[in-house]
Amino acid sequence: MLILLLGFAVSGLVTLLVIRSAHRHARFSADHDLSGPQKFHAKSVPRIGGLGIFLSVVTGIATIAAAAPEYLRPSLLLVACGLPAFAAGMIEDLTKRVSPRNRLIATAVSAGLAVWLLDASIVRTDLPGLDWVVSFPIGAALVTVFVVAGVANSINIIDGFNGLSSMCVVMMLMAVGYVAFQVGDRFVMLWALAAVGAVLGFFIWNFPAGLIFLGDGGAYFLGFLVSELAILLLHRNADVSPMFPLLICIYPVFETLFSIYRRRFLKEVSPGLPDGIHLHSLIYRRVIRWAVGSRNAREITRRNSMTSPYLWMLCMLSLVPSVLWWDSTPVLGVFIVLFGITYVSLYWRIVRFRSPRWMVLRR
Repeated sequence: MLILLLGFAVSGLVTLLVIRSAHRHARFSADHDLSGPQKFHAKSVPRIGGLGIFLSVVTGIATIAAAAPEYLRPSLLLVACGLPAFAAGMIEDLTKRVSPRNRLIATAVSAGLAVWLLDASIVRTDLPGLDWVVSFPIGAALVTVFVVAGVANSINIIDGFNGLSSMCVVMMLMAVGYVAFQVGDRFVMLWALAAVGAVLGFFIWNFPAGLIFLGDGGAYFLGFLVSELAILLLHRNADVSPMFPLLICIYPVFETLFSIYRRRFLKEVSPGLPDGIHLHSLIYRRVIRWAVGSRNAREITRRNSMTSPYLWMLCMLSLVPSVLWWDSTPVLGVFIVLFGITYVSLYWRIVRFRSPRWMVLRR
């Protein structure tokens, strides 16, 4: 618990300093574009919230090493491996000149380093054919790099509203930490707790007031960290089902895959272009009817923040069964299918202006 509290304190303090000094660096760090299809904020605020999280995680190395000295080397390697993903995202946050392709490449480099230095690779999937692929070192490395880069990108995609991606990541990390505790994997458990504290230190300034954004640096680094901890848990513990890491991340991953399908095959446009009809965007526009059309910054911010709890509940639909049946591939597989059905059904109801009545929130 001390690890979580220290992570929270460091992240919260650094994030507060970034917010209080925003007038000095806003020309570099603030998000001035309020008109894009994925922009739902009322005023320009810093988008370098990942800085506090990363520094808190760096501090976590010393904290974890103090609790268990044998974890110093793997902790240093874990954070070092994540540096390319964080750096590429942070440079984009400051310059707006790093393309999504280059950010993905940087994250793939981080994943490749983790495979090499930490042996964090997917060597079993419980899926016919794919198990054969990952039985070879090169196959396992390629699948792992693809998965980590995909998860990191998916966390960035759902980073559209105050508290949305950060709270989802907190819940994912808590699921990883719980299962690590169940199987006695202290290294993964300690790192999950340290990361939860780091994200919560950012969360209190991001939700509900939206004083700072996670940014690409934070989103890509957290996506890397969540996926690597889940892969390490799977790799180091034979009792953990290969479906467990997929189910805990299924909300952002399915959002990404569904968006690619929708844009490529239904709209026939590039999946890489900004998209204003993700599920979270639809909920904001068609479910949260409170203060529609208002230009008041306070009301826009409140409406923004009221969107996130809906998606937290959706994320919980996958996290609850994942921690209850973390060792059962058939059961987790069923819940993955059920999540996909639930997501698609909900999406099409909202996009056709048939939102469930219990969801619609008006003034």
